[in-house]
Amino acid sequence: MSLSGGIEYTTVRELRGPLAIVEGVSGVGWDEYAHITLASGERRHGVVLDADRGLAVVQVLEGTAGMDPQGVRAVFSGSPLRVPVGTDWLGRVCNGRGAPVDDGPPIFGSHQAEVGGAPVNPVRREPPSEPVLTGVGAIDALTTLVRGQKLPVFSVAGLPHLELAAQIAAQATVGGEAFSVVFAGMGLTHADASFVRDVLEERSAAGELVLLLNTADEPVIERILTPRIALTVAEHLAFTEGRHVLVVMTDMTTYAEALREVSAARGEIPARRAYPGYLYSDLASLYERCGRIRGRPGSVTVLPVLTMPAGDITHPVPDLTGYITEGQIVLSPETHARGVYPPLDALSSLSRLMRKGAGPGRTRDDHLDVAAQLLAALARARQVRDLADLVGQAALSPTDRRYLDFDEAFLRDFADQRSDESRSLDASLERGWRALLTLPRGQLSMLPAGLLDAHGAKDLDRLDDRDDLDDRDEEASR
Repeated sequence: MSLSGGIEYTTVRELRGPLAIVEGVSGVGWDEYAHITLASGERRHGVVLDADRGLAVVQVLEGTAGMDPQGVRAVFSGSPLRVPVGTDWLGRVCNGRGAPVDDGPPIFGSHQAEVGGAPVNPVRREPPSEPVLTGVGAIDALTTLVRGQKLPVFSVAGLPHLELAAQIAAQATVGGEAFSVVFAGMGLTHADASFVRDVLEERSAAGELVLLLNTADEPVIERILTPRIALTVAEHLAFTEGRHVLVVMTDMTTYAEALREVSAARGEIPARRAYPGYLYSDLASLYERCGRIRGRPGSVTVLPVLTMPAGDITHPVPDLTGYITEGQIVLSPETHARGVYPPLDALSSLSRLMRKGAGPGRTRDDHLDVAAQLLAALARARQVRDLADLVGQAALSPTDRRYLDFDEAFLRDFADQRSDESRSLDASLERGWRALLTLPRGQLSMLPAGLLDAHGAKDLDRLDDRDDLDDRDEEASR
């Protein structure tokens, strides 16, 4: 313990937003944990953001509302904030600080761990190589999530990103191995928090889920703490208990706004869009806590969800997230307007590690070929739809009209599914095949001939040509 351990400091110079400035301190360091006692006897907790020249800037986790600088006593622990870790977290529902809200007992663990975590030595990182199947067909087939990957969901306000995040958390699997989900919700409304609890009730009852819910009316400081506690719990479950852990964090834009608010209260010089200049490194300190470690069991996979203000993908939060992570799943307002769930924009979505976790020996031998052909056909279908808007469908060639049929089959049969439906990868790929077989065999150039024969692909070009000639003859006779 530091020299400050056990010493009470009673001089609070100023309360500024969520911050308390304590003076006359000595031996206090950055990130040190503090116990704060009010004149009424109420106890609060804090973390040191800055310490210099006898002053300590403490962020109060419960907020400074109702605090009177007179009569406040602060004791610094001499160490960073720690939380108990272990399997006791499984099946529990807590607030953003990790305090139970499910009427259960306090959480005890085998030992305490620092919420700040520790960087993983890059030399000891194992490359991701196995899939995490989400039960969402379009994601599993086209943007496969791999154990140890960080793959964000980019959305826009009004789209069902929370429903998608809860659905993935409820039904994700890793093929029979020990698996857990840690769900961290930040800045949720009470209705959204209740919805998440209801959707994840079954997985929680099975002892496979840790639920951390920070609501919008709770202190902003708690929002900064929530993802760190979630990742600390996940790291222990993965690398000590040997589980594969999926961490779902929503909404990271709300987290970044909380960071901006605290930065403004500290009087820091703002950077782009008034976010602090260290936003990139702060986000990286969260996202980079995923992966697999050589010589240790388990893995941590991170699925952050964020909303892009005004749909701007160049906004600092999605922009910096894209630099750090390994791809993105993009949700589309246009697809949502057509009544498709999940409203995935497949052409803007990408999983850079998909080839490491899908294909022969991992998912299905034809997985990567079917995914590539689906995306290529979808890109051509989008071009045809734009052309049809200009010249009308009657002026399109028979093959082009087949691509419009494919586009409809892709959305309605392949991509669309219920929010409570867990679709197997085999079922998703078979639906993909059905959509592809609406196209002439000659257009499926990315698929091996053996696969086309096995699925009964037909040469529709001749039939289309014959129909085209019949149409012309009929037109001439008129």
